[in-house]
Amino acid sequence: MAEHTPHPDDPTEQEPQNAIENHGIIGDMRSAALVADTGSIDFCCWPDFDSPSIFTALLDTPDAGIFQLAPILPDARRQQLYLPETNVLMTRWIAKDAVVEVTDLMPIASEVDNLPRLIRRIHVRHGQTAVRMRCRVRHDYSRADTTAQMDGEDIRFDAEGQPAMRLAATTQLTLEGHAAAAEFEMKQGDVVEFMLGGADDPLVKATNCDCDLKNTVNFWQHWSRHSNYRGRWREVVNRSALALKLLTSRKHGGIVAAATFGLPEEEGGERNWDYRYTWIRDASFTVYAFMRLGYTEEANAFMHWVRERMGDCCEDANKLGILYALDGREELPEEELDHLSGYGGASPVRIGNEAYKQTQLDIYGELLDAVYLANKYGEAISHEGWKHVTRLVNDLCETWNSKDVGIWEMRGDDQHFLHSRLMCWVALDRALRLSLKRSLPAPFERWDQARQAIHDDIWENFWDADLGHFVQHKGSKNLDASMLLMPLVRFVGASDPKWLKTLDAIERALVRDGMVFRYRNDDDYHDGLGGEEGAFVACSFWYVECLARAGRVEQAHLEFEQLLRYANPLGLYAEEFDAHGHHLGNTPQALSHLALISAASFLDRKLEGSQTLWQP
Repeated sequence: MAEHTPHPDDPTEQEPQNAIENHGIIGDMRSAALVADTGSIDFCCWPDFDSPSIFTALLDTPDAGIFQLAPILPDARRQQLYLPETNVLMTRWIAKDAVVEVTDLMPIASEVDNLPRLIRRIHVRHGQTAVRMRCRVRHDYSRADTTAQMDGEDIRFDAEGQPAMRLAATTQLTLEGHAAAAEFEMKQGDVVEFMLGGADDPLVKATNCDCDLKNTVNFWQHWSRHSNYRGRWREVVNRSALALKLLTSRKHGGIVAAATFGLPEEEGGERNWDYRYTWIRDASFTVYAFMRLGYTEEANAFMHWVRERMGDCCEDANKLGILYALDGREELPEEELDHLSGYGGASPVRIGNEAYKQTQLDIYGELLDAVYLANKYGEAISHEGWKHVTRLVNDLCETWNSKDVGIWEMRGDDQHFLHSRLMCWVALDRALRLSLKRSLPAPFERWDQARQAIHDDIWENFWDADLGHFVQHKGSKNLDASMLLMPLVRFVGASDPKWLKTLDAIERALVRDGMVFRYRNDDDYHDGLGGEEGAFVACSFWYVECLARAGRVEQAHLEFEQLLRYANPLGLYAEEFDAHGHHLGNTPQALSHLALISAASFLDRKLEGSQTLWQP
């Protein structure tokens, strides 16, 4: 096998990692891949969201696995866009003498158990160009010795104990070491196609690409057009909805928090986590977003997924986990991938997530709010489902006054966090509302007494009269952006004077150009990790919605428009922003996009009813 010789003008040979925000995402609701605007797929786990990665260049170098496809046009301008109302991605090179497009997709399989396939289609729209393709599969997070060999006209990738893969193409493929390669000339109108999938999958045929493309476009457009949002930010909201749908398991109904692991919350820092799992909290919030847009089927599917988890709890409600693998696994031990250098040198790169061992009392509130909304707009709760809810809420009546790690999964000492207390109140409130709405049996007096006790505890122990605002946890002087949910879950009126003082305090302490930090580490409380993190995207959109609900509509409108400018060119958001508004953390982040949908929906209604002109 010939050794690979780099081409000095070949964009597929560039070693530097692509920035987080320079990526689009494609997927089939079983797996997903990140596609950089250089034409490289540099992150993909296969065959499932939480399977070991096959392309991990984003967290190391191309040697860790990459699928490069690009014209050799070093001076071209590059752009990315999605085909309208779809998750089919197009990357374009615009040069003086050529215009070239690469279309990337994962076709939606006819059966949920079918293996995912990656399709890459390069088309010369104008002029002519040389093109280079290189596909280096590295199984098991780049730990396995993956070999490549010819398999007829295709190339097969094998590693011991890992699922074999096969690359097919409509052009001649060659071997370069243990990578597949192709170099060819193209002129206007030419199309070359590549398909990567399971080695024994009969659907892996490059000649199927055109049909797969049409069917996939039809699927996404049909789904998109069921949205009931007709507001002024329709394209932005639709893109967020498509991102959320992409992160939803078609087979199981669970929703992953993000498609990636190991992307840092601080440049070069240690805050690097694996988000390829379903958090009860994040997924419950996602149900709100789907319901708001009229997607009841997705909400119902998640409720079925939750019911399976709750059913597994038997008679011990404390066993309701904080997060799960999509197939229901609860134990997700962390492991450090020391052989990977990390994105921008951020290490360690972790897989798994030890948060499954933590106590987070707020999950009951998010879950019960989702159950309440799903009953209001979707399927009525079943008899067994209500028994599970009753068991959970009865247990919460005994445990709401306990310490926990809070919504942000602090790795410091457990505390009595305001947000956890707030969401315990939500759990009891929604359970009472649901029981009355559906005439379901419940220990009303006990639940009502607990709800009142939590309400009084929040006002007595988390309102600091000297500071004039609520505080992060009992005995603290700090602020926390999770307080922004207080009016959104209807615990406090959005224009209550004490809430407005808290909102003003958050604005002074945690907001920078519309970007909101979750909290500040100081001597009063530390989250147990070194360094600092960026501003949190979801909190930034919660802040916009709080402003709008408080009647500060013009300010909310301006802040929202500024936040929209921090999206990547495709309208996608990671978890956090750095000081320059660049993206940090795992991407795309479900929590970021569902918070955008909520803010856009409410702000649009407020603007429709407002006649006030903005003034500087």
